[in-house]
Amino acid sequence: MKGQVDKQTRGQGDKGTKFFPLPLSPSPPLPLSSKINWASFIADFLLVGMVFGPPIAPFLAASGVWLLGSIADIIYFLGDHVCPQPSMGLDLAPPFLMAVCMRCYGTVTGLLITRLLYAVTSGRGFYWLSQYGWSGAALASVLMMAYPLELAAQIFGLWSFNNYLVTPFGLITGLAWGLFAMPILHERKISG
Repeated sequence: MKGQVDKQTRGQGDKGTKFFPLPLSPSPPLPLSSKINWASFIADFLLVGMVFGPPIAPFLAASGVWLLGSIADIIYFLGDHVCPQPSMGLDLAPPFLMAVCMRCYGTVTGLLITRLLYAVTSGRGFYWLSQYGWSGAALASVLMMAYPLELAAQIFGLWSFNNYLVTPFGLITGLAWGLFAMPILHERKISG
């Protein structure tokens, strides 16, 4: 019919021009807070600081630049408060030492390895301890005792400090901690 406008055309005489409705305004973007797993973000942010901070602190301190030296002071302050033996750190930029001992850095390395493993596996695998509930927590706790037991053995004189000895104990602790905590911190919550 000539005078009617159907749903697909505008009534412009005989031309019958097609009407393509503009899409309605797109749905508003989700707030940033709903897109980010904040626990995962904060854990990764802290892990990056723990991985890079201790080894770069001596170079920042040795630079002689006031701002870099101030950053090094912050890293050393943190290292002094988390590491039981920061004076045993590696001598990376004499006279400045790494901000933590290799036992602590072994722990950080274990956490880094498990974070990278979690990124590859997305938490699928028998070795992620959190899937076993309290039994996984107990096993992780037992394995994490490697660090304090080695420190106690050193304090009681069973052996003296040696970087080749303390690093694996820290690594075992970091792996156990990471194998338990990474799925908890980095799980993807699917809403819908």
